[in-house]
Amino acid sequence: MMNEMISLQVPYAAAGLSVPEQPAKLQAVALPRSGENGVRQRPAVVICPGGGYDYCSDRESVPVAMRFAGYGVQAFVLYYNCKTPFPTNLLELAQAVRYVREHAAEYEIDPNRIAVCGFSAGAHLAGSLAVYWNRPLLTDLLGDSAAYRPDAQILCYPVISGGACAHRGSIVNLIGAQDANDFTCPRNAAVSLEQQVTADAPPCFLWSTSDDNTVPIENSALYLHALAVNGIPFESHIYPRGAHGLSLSDETTASGEWHINAVCEPWFEACIRWIRRGYQ
Repeated sequence: MMNEMISLQVPYAAAGLSVPEQPAKLQAVALPRSGENGVRQRPAVVICPGGGYDYCSDRESVPVAMRFAGYGVQAFVLYYNCKTPFPTNLLELAQAVRYVREHAAEYEIDPNRIAVCGFSAGAHLAGSLAVYWNRPLLTDLLGDSAAYRPDAQILCYPVISGGACAHRGSIVNLIGAQDANDFTCPRNAAVSLEQQVTADAPPCFLWSTSDDNTVPIENSALYLHALAVNGIPFESHIYPRGAHGLSLSDETTASGEWHINAVCEPWFEACIRWIRRGYQ
């Protein structure tokens, strides 16, 4: 298995943003070229771990990437900068997708089958690229949007809204306390993804639990409604019970017995089937 760390080139200064002390990094966790298999064009996924925009969770990074790679999906983990103002991490994710697409031949990737995947706040980041990929916020800085267009979005127990049902800590880390608590301000609307969905968003796979007591299920419901209104195909799985932060929902990523959930564990294979069907 290929395992390498890539430093990303991100135009922070051009966006009027402070340059972080540590550059965003992309970790490739991918199957190597094999003469036995012949030339392949595999699907790929760029994974954004959760952590409330406060840190990047280890439980939602490499273990998930290894699982995807084991199913023939070339995986990349984005270690984005946290506690940085919007749209710092969005620029980092866009450049990560650009890197994967530009190096598709090297990793035996189909350049038209690159999904973004995120968990919790990382799902907010993945969803942000899904709704902003072809809008001036990114195109004015990064140019041709085809380079960093996500072909699909995989959102796991996502943070979506900056409104009344928000995971307040994530939104505060993204836009600051004042704007996070002002539901009418433009910056709050900008990070409320249910307000930003258009007909250009890619297909979506979403799963969550109805009793999530960290990120209310209303976040998922608002996003699914916005997708439906805009005619975006999606597959959703809302499981009846489960703690927040389940990741793979089995022993692989469990930090306690509450992270082992046989009801939610099938989400991953359902997602693989969706990818293999061409995001349908």
